[in-house]
Amino acid sequence: MATANNIEHIPLHEYAEKAYLDYSMYVILDRALPHIGDGLKPVQRRIIYAMSELGLKSTAKFKKSARTVGDVLGKFHPHGDMACYEALVLMAQPFSYRYPFIEGQGNFGSPDDPKSFAAMRYTESRLSAYADIMLAELEEGTVDWIPNFDGTLYEPALLPARLPNVLLNGTTGIAVGMATDIPPHNLREVVNALVHVLDNPQATLTNIFHHIHGPDFPTEAEIITPKADIKEMYRTGNGSIRMRAVYKEEDDEIIITALPHQVSGAKVLEQIAQQMQDKKLPLVSDLRDESDHENPTRLVIIPRSNRVDVPALMDHLFATTDLERTYRVNLNMIGLNGRPQVKGLLVILNEWLDYRAATVKRRLQHRLDTITHRLHILEGLMVVYLNLDEVIRIIRKEDEPKAVLMKRFKLSEEQVDAILDTKLRHLARLEEMQIRKEQTALTKERDDIEKTLASSARLKKLIRSELIMLAEKYGDDRVSPIVARKEAQAMKETEILPTEPITVVLSNKGWVRAAKGHDIDPYSLNYKAGDTFQSSAIGRSNQTAVFMDTTGRAYSLPAHTLPSARGQGEPLTGKLNPPPGAEFISTLLGEAEQLYVLASDAGYGFIVKLEELYGKNRAGKLVLSVPNGAKALPTRQIASVENDYLAIVSNIGNLLIFPLNELPQLTKGKGNKLISIPSNKVATREEYVIDIAVLSKEHNLLIIGDGKPFVLKPTDWQHYVGARSQRGHKLPRGCRSLKGLKVEIINRQ
Repeated sequence: MATANNIEHIPLHEYAEKAYLDYSMYVILDRALPHIGDGLKPVQRRIIYAMSELGLKSTAKFKKSARTVGDVLGKFHPHGDMACYEALVLMAQPFSYRYPFIEGQGNFGSPDDPKSFAAMRYTESRLSAYADIMLAELEEGTVDWIPNFDGTLYEPALLPARLPNVLLNGTTGIAVGMATDIPPHNLREVVNALVHVLDNPQATLTNIFHHIHGPDFPTEAEIITPKADIKEMYRTGNGSIRMRAVYKEEDDEIIITALPHQVSGAKVLEQIAQQMQDKKLPLVSDLRDESDHENPTRLVIIPRSNRVDVPALMDHLFATTDLERTYRVNLNMIGLNGRPQVKGLLVILNEWLDYRAATVKRRLQHRLDTITHRLHILEGLMVVYLNLDEVIRIIRKEDEPKAVLMKRFKLSEEQVDAILDTKLRHLARLEEMQIRKEQTALTKERDDIEKTLASSARLKKLIRSELIMLAEKYGDDRVSPIVARKEAQAMKETEILPTEPITVVLSNKGWVRAAKGHDIDPYSLNYKAGDTFQSSAIGRSNQTAVFMDTTGRAYSLPAHTLPSARGQGEPLTGKLNPPPGAEFISTLLGEAEQLYVLASDAGYGFIVKLEELYGKNRAGKLVLSVPNGAKALPTRQIASVENDYLAIVSNIGNLLIFPLNELPQLTKGKGNKLISIPSNKVATREEYVIDIAVLSKEHNLLIIGDGKPFVLKPTDWQHYVGARSQRGHKLPRGCRSLKGLKVEIINRQ
């Protein structure tokens, strides 16, 4: 380091590092983190102290908040006025603070919108009665006083908190590289824990957990975090707390009576309404907000019918809205050593008791010094009454009565000053009696204080009795119940949606629509010019529709999202991304366990469950591997693998029928050979499979070519039954056609 011409030269990286560290420590120690002693950040401490200096006690008249903010900024806290006012408002909101320090008059915000408070020029405020726990001992020598920002005034470095406010009201804050999230707690529970620690210095966290069961927020919503997790949170100082709204059923309506801490009822209703708008919550028909002054939280959810499973519905809403919320817990605070640290609950209680013991000692010592000084003065005054005539003579006759009195009666300067300041009317005999009485009382109090200061047991007993007295004065019952609940699970979309019977219809050009009911004749529907019917499937609206294309890909869409059959539908390419040249050939709908035959016109195929075709990719899921030059065939539904047969017909008129149980069940792949076709002829399209059909012994087989349909009764098609992968038998010459050949199944009359 070199200095020249009053300029200090420092390497940039050193200067930047020092500046950043200085800033970091300022934010950590003087802005964002609370002190374990009084549980306050500097701005909160300065607001409370400034209000006490303005005489704004709980019994005083309200005063404009702007006056308080002005005093805080001008005297102690030279920062933004809105930040200061917001800190004041927060300490006055009963829905934000478990034990508010300030009483507000005017608009101080609402649970729905805590920041909707009026400007400081409109609101009035004063300290609450609870703030007395911070200020009662302030002038009793209990704290250190430090200069304010400009050195013209003094402010308390800490407030002499008589209760551990760091736990009672908690706080949140973000510093540089660290943060704090301390939840509020119940005053009675905390005092009981402190008393237990005083009585049992070796107390463990398990002992404390019998008194402090968990945080206690200013809302009646339930804390559903398992007790084991809460205990671990108190052990490490880190964790989370989960809160859930409280509801009841009333006249077939769901009434929400309590929301998690700082959750907006309007936002919750907005979240539920959004699900209704997106058609993801048909179980709810209407919402209302009936909150008022008598019922601060009363949200009404109206189920669609009285058959709705209310617990299941509420579980879904807990999982998908702010009716259930998780709060991070990070017990980070500035300790008595002046350093930030994440502390466990037992450490916090013991360290605060150390702070309280030091505060009480300072208070007692201050009182002892006052008593000692007063007794000294009283001893001097007694000289007046014992030697009244002599004292009066000296005062009247001597030029320097002060020096003479000090020498004559061996008095101190303070005693003589008190004698000379005594009024004549106080020289009565009655005053002498009062002094002797005061001496006796003060002597007794002095002896008692000296014994207390000399005995840790007496000091603990004093602290214990004061804590119990404060618990009786300010304590209340727990607000947030701790309840064991199972984890909320969102309903599956299929469970939420109505289960109406529908028919999904796919056209030759890839347009899709869904009609209500199962008695729909897809051939009678109106199609676009040049388009015709391709495939249809029946099922329910809460199921997943699957579409197969000629490349062997399967595509999934929720059936309830398909367009209505009142129109001509919509192209599947608007919802899906098939590869170039692919054509949609089949639609499938039904139970996940339903079996289907997948096959390519190269003569290969297998059996697959419908659930194996489900997927989320818009580009589809490749299920059937199709050889080069081949295409996938329309899928066929299976009624019974053990009793059904598979019929395969080729373009040259070969028909093979074999039992379905000869075909394997796979999840994907090329499959097994169904009928023998030379691979070179498939590639050149000389020979390939025209169609397949699943039939039972009760079905006729209808073969359609260019001419009149040809019917094979069960006794007729038995001639074509063989083993899988055989060549099959030729159809009669009259029903062999190289184009338009199709296999269908009709019921035997």
